[in-house]
Amino acid sequence: MSTQHLVAVIGAGPAGIYGARKLTEAGHRVLLINRDIKPGGLAEYGIFMDKEKMKTGLRKQFQRILNHPQVFYLGHVTVGQGKALTLKDLQEIGFSAIVVAAGAQGTKKLGLPGEDTKRVYHAKDVVYHFNKLPPFSQRPFELGKRVAIIGMGNVMVDVANWLLNYMNIEEVTVVARRGPKEKAYDDGEFEVIEKYLDNDDMRKEIERIRPDLETAGQNVEEIIEKFVGTTIPPADQKLRFRYLCSPTRVVPDSENKVAALAVELNKLVVENGRTAPKGTGQKIELPLDCVIYAIGDEVDASLGLPFNRGAFVTNPAQLPGDPNPAQYQPYNPETKQALENIYVIGWSRNASVGLVGVAKQDAERGMKVVNQYLASKEGFEPQVVQQKIEAVLDKLEEKKVSFVTKEDIAVLEAKEKEEAKNCNTWEYKYSSDDEMLEVIAAPRAAAS
Repeated sequence: MSTQHLVAVIGAGPAGIYGARKLTEAGHRVLLINRDIKPGGLAEYGIFMDKEKMKTGLRKQFQRILNHPQVFYLGHVTVGQGKALTLKDLQEIGFSAIVVAAGAQGTKKLGLPGEDTKRVYHAKDVVYHFNKLPPFSQRPFELGKRVAIIGMGNVMVDVANWLLNYMNIEEVTVVARRGPKEKAYDDGEFEVIEKYLDNDDMRKEIERIRPDLETAGQNVEEIIEKFVGTTIPPADQKLRFRYLCSPTRVVPDSENKVAALAVELNKLVVENGRTAPKGTGQKIELPLDCVIYAIGDEVDASLGLPFNRGAFVTNPAQLPGDPNPAQYQPYNPETKQALENIYVIGWSRNASVGLVGVAKQDAERGMKVVNQYLASKEGFEPQVVQQKIEAVLDKLEEKKVSFVTKEDIAVLEAKEKEEAKNCNTWEYKYSSDDEMLEVIAAPRAAAS
């Protein structure tokens, strides 16, 4: 009896790639299907563009994993309802298991009136833009001079970094529902934009909300000491914070561009030991030219898994094992059944939680569950595995979908390294699919 299985992994970001490694270590074959041409996902297109050491190290790791002979890579292939492949296609071909590691590609919004106004963007789209992920890399982002970022996590810092250090925006305002102590960004990350902080304005803002902070039992003097510095920002660029503000409406101008962000002022209340914002009913408007949401992401419902409130529904059962296998099983609440041989890992399981290290850990835990499942099933002979991979390729050919392999990626990466050397920089990226496909096609054309 063969013990080797064939697993389809959807998504070649950190979770998908590290998950593929665990599958190959167990002796299985992996068909790694990726929406983008290049692998890497969050690591390639979500980490700030100047972090050379981190990006270079991750690329080397990913390359080693992808070069494993038991991994077959298919890039530039979308999966979901009405796309190049569907989950049903993969189920009918007969994979031993299907693992969804597609990240959180949906766009979370607040549902505000005026969200469709021009110059309202999502942080993920902006990050993809400056990291040159097609088609976001080709989208124009009209910003104006005054930009508000809603949310105060590390993504906010990356967006503010780009706005202030690369786009020379005059005024960036961070809008937060809670107070300074409830920040989610790391102090080390914040250092890249700290020189733009308007410390006089920060002191005034903390004094404005002093009564609310004190009512919540917070020491205002300690907050001032931590959050108010002594440096003076450049005369033509400033970073400001507006705390205890919940956005209620995007106000458009006569050209349907952002003119202001209406917010409701909050007070802080302590509920069950946690500090929470509560609206006061008092509203003000912040004059602006652009609004960027940095409030997290949600999964892509078009994949076709049961979906609720921005996330795929997972099995609520408490099953034996560490980890609990149910946590990685998509679940149909109508039939009250887990979906057979389909699993979710990484941000597809828990959107916007942690970065590469967390995705790796979750992938490895999830693949422990998958490998235990596979160990209980009969595997495939090598020729059957090959037939199933070819069935996927036939399906793509039938739909006239072009795809790239890991050999194609090697050609592309070699050309990008050559261009980087010519430009005397550590990194060079082609910013459109057409450019990348043209580079990949060149050796084929020369050989024919």
